Amino acid sequence: MEGVAIALFALLYFHKCYAAELDKISDSRLLTYEDTLVSPTGIFELGFFQPGNSKNTYLGIWYKKISVRTVVWVANRNHPLPGASMFVLKITDQGNLGLFNNISIIWSSNTTTSGNAIAKLLDNGNLVVIDQNEKVWESFDYPTDTLLPGMKIGRDYVRRKEWYLSSWKSSHDPAPGELTWAINTVGYPELKLKQGDLVIHRGRPWRNQPRIGISHFPNITLTYHVTINEHKVIDFYKIQDTTTISRIILNSSVHQQAWVWAEDGRGWVLVDSHPGEDTCDTYNICNAYGICNSEKNQQSCTCLDKKRFVPKNQTGWDIADWSAGCSRRTPLECKNGSENFTKYSNVKLPDTENTWFNMSLTLEECKTKCVGPSRRIENKPKPCYTNPLASAESKLASKPGRCKYKHKHTRFTD
Repeated sequence: MEGVAIALFALLYFHKCYAAELDKISDSRLLTYEDTLVSPTGIFELGFFQPGNSKNTYLGIWYKKISVRTVVWVANRNHPLPGASMFVLKITDQGNLGLFNNISIIWSSNTTTSGNAIAKLLDNGNLVVIDQNEKVWESFDYPTDTLLPGMKIGRDYVRRKEWYLSSWKSSHDPAPGELTWAINTVGYPELKLKQGDLVIHRGRPWRNQPRIGISHFPNITLTYHVTINEHKVIDFYKIQDTTTISRIILNSSVHQQAWVWAEDGRGWVLVDSHPGEDTCDTYNICNAYGICNSEKNQQSCTCLDKKRFVPKNQTGWDIADWSAGCSRRTPLECKNGSENFTKYSNVKLPDTENTWFNMSLTLEECKTKCVGPSRRIENKPKPCYTNPLASAESKLASKPGRCKYKHKHTRFTD
């Protein structure tokens, strides 16, 4: 081991004289402290950095051509390296991409290949290990606090992988913080922002539809791609104009934000943020059967339907304490067949954690499952979706193949 350390230091000393921009890393081409690995057209680069006023060193990826260093991925976020010592990133004889110091291995891709593997940084920001023209490892499978176009959030049940964002502890420490942005697969899958176990915000309804035009950049088209089946549940986005530089981050100040780089001198421009300044963006603020109206000057919460629901605690409701939510004026009764679907327009879909869904059902079949004779026996109408990926807003509820629901546990606001 001592001989290996001496040899490594000798190699590092020699290599420091020729620090350069590399296009690949192999068992013979290694990356040291002053080197960088650059993507083919120079969009991204990988190297060593010290965040903020920290004295610790990390291996990360950032935009090469942007003057403000913006780190999008960190390899050793849980294992900081002290100072700017002798570090090296290389492919071992076994085909493992590893970060070494003079004593031991700090981080690795944990791969075993034929021994002819190389590591390359792609123009989409993905660091990959390739063996015999086959990708055997990629950094996109291990996101940190940043989501780039083409990166996934979700779960692969076959490969037993999960992709989610976790905030930095602070601007000086990239170790995982309290915040996570992940898919909740209990019921129909949906994205949730959590601080520890506390839900802060719930994401948009999932559907395979483009989002055209965002604030400050009306010509930008974001297309979200959703896959839900027995093998995987994933969500990722793409930008129609591939020259546009964008990123979605989860910062340490309890926000999930989307940023676009502006070449006109404005730098990074914030185009979306959740939770927003709107009170209605807060998770479950109005509780059961409540609906939040951001256009009201004072009273943000009202009961969803005044004919059917009433505040549980009117005194608290009058002083903007909506924690008790609303309750039915008349108890739910399914046995006599009087209950049915009710359409509510221009509202966010309820929290899907208590739902059941079937991708192949029609609206009528869903209705039978939810409020039909089989459910009347239990007097508990089961909330369900039929084809959620095709759904837009609740006002589409009357169209075939789109099943919306109402039930006693529904939260219409958050």
